Amino acid sequence: MTPAPIRILRRPVPAHGPWPDAVPPALQRVYAARGVRTPEEGELKLARLLPPDALGQVDRAAALLADAIAGNGHIVVVGDFDCDGATGTAVAVRGLRLLGASRVSYQVPHRVTHGYGLSPALVDDLAAVAPDLVLTVDSGIACHAGIAAAKARGWQVLVTDHHLPGDALPPADVIVNPNLAGDAFPSKALAGVGVVFYLLLALRRHLRVRGRFEGQGPDLSCLLDLVAVGTVADLVPLDYNNRLLVSAGLKRLRNGQCQPGLRALAELAGRDLAQLTAGDIGFGLAPRLNAAGRLEDMALGIECLLCDDATRAHELASVLDRINGERKELQQQMVDEAEALVATVPLDAGALPAALCLFDPAWHPGVVGLVASRLKDRMHRPVFAFAPAEPGSDELKGSARSIPGLHIRDALAAVDARHPGLVGRFGGHAMAAGLSLPAAHFERFREALQRVVAAMLTPEQLQSELHSDGELGVDELGRPLAEQLRLAGPWGQGFPEPVFDGVFKVLQARAVASRHLKLSLLPAQGGAPLSAIQFGGWTGEPMPALIHAAYQLDLDDWGGRRGIQLLVRHWQPA
Repeated sequence: MTPAPIRILRRPVPAHGPWPDAVPPALQRVYAARGVRTPEEGELKLARLLPPDALGQVDRAAALLADAIAGNGHIVVVGDFDCDGATGTAVAVRGLRLLGASRVSYQVPHRVTHGYGLSPALVDDLAAVAPDLVLTVDSGIACHAGIAAAKARGWQVLVTDHHLPGDALPPADVIVNPNLAGDAFPSKALAGVGVVFYLLLALRRHLRVRGRFEGQGPDLSCLLDLVAVGTVADLVPLDYNNRLLVSAGLKRLRNGQCQPGLRALAELAGRDLAQLTAGDIGFGLAPRLNAAGRLEDMALGIECLLCDDATRAHELASVLDRINGERKELQQQMVDEAEALVATVPLDAGALPAALCLFDPAWHPGVVGLVASRLKDRMHRPVFAFAPAEPGSDELKGSARSIPGLHIRDALAAVDARHPGLVGRFGGHAMAAGLSLPAAHFERFREALQRVVAAMLTPEQLQSELHSDGELGVDELGRPLAEQLRLAGPWGQGFPEPVFDGVFKVLQARAVASRHLKLSLLPAQGGAPLSAIQFGGWTGEPMPALIHAAYQLDLDDWGGRRGIQLLVRHWQPA
């Protein structure tokens, strides 16, 4: 499968500074291109965190929880089966216990048995534990039937979510979601774990007013390691407020002040806690947590995050690590099959259609999101990947990933409005969504989707672009800048990791592990040869003598060496 052609574009750099001499010009340029023009704007102090006051209904929600705590009510936290949902559930359970709740438990839906969120099937199972109050985390805004079933049993329901609501809200007692219409909270980018953390801040303040604490009450900053992991994993935009949360959580992780389960996951992922970055969370810790929800039961992941015994936490993390290995093998198989399917897609005027919609009856519903993400990156098209909800089922579960310029949930809403009954349930946000539909509707959905997306995207938006922070001088291509860039973030969605570009002579090119391209490159402007690697870049084709490469400057400490390497994102003949 031929990847989409890519244009390397250099980011405009607005006027900025002055910065201290300790901040090198390259990093000043990187910051300015992301809207951080002064040291004050780049300062990440937790004291600057937005207060919870403007978050809609948060005071009512805090009062509801405070009453349940005062009445010794049974609070059941209902999470979600991804990393945001797992960390959010752990934050809710740990936080409520810190704040005095004596009867707190959790349930997480099983992807196959219950479906998404607080479903009627999950409510039936919850009846045995007789909750007084159900608190949803990272879900609930689309769970109309399940919430109605819970209310019919006499339970109170408090929804915390960050996903976009539909035309009508579910019949919960209280809903806390910064993305509700008219909500005044300045940051709409909170992840599910961030929303529930804010609810705990409001609850602590409410309990303080009621006289439950001497002084300020429990220190909730001990939960920020979990908040950081869930926020990074969910790929929400790292606006200033989210960067504050992630930065504070990373500091705790680097200082070893973290949950035993996160420490164990970092160890099994081969990541040094003292040097941990948002990238290490996204590519090391989060996949191991997510794997449980994708292939087995996310309760494993939540138990790992709630466990206070280091030995037991390591045992649980080891199980998650094994499941993640199985997930990687299955994912690679499905990606290979998806690429073969793409090769059969009819071209529209010589190009791929505006959206790709793929289905294989043998695929696993827990991995289709990863397949969609991988193909979206390679083909620069919105991708919808579907699998049977369970073996032999007539219902399909789909996961979608989008490209810049297309709000994927809005696209689904447009399909639903034009073709009522075609789609079952759907939900999500700008860059990712999930949905269900009858297998018999697949072809009609694909045709409707492609028409809607084609009308929403311009030809320019279908052109893949890679944004660079410019060229580095020979004196900058060294370890000092690489170390500063590594810890200068947190980098992530909406605050992208620095990428540079330049022209290089190719001294050597070979395959590593049959899929990766290992290079020795000499900057065209002079200097010493540099080690470089492009993961998944080996094609077997000969390399040109001179290339224009976009790359990240990274540390190379493998085997005790203290060097650097270029992580090549894209190259083309110079």
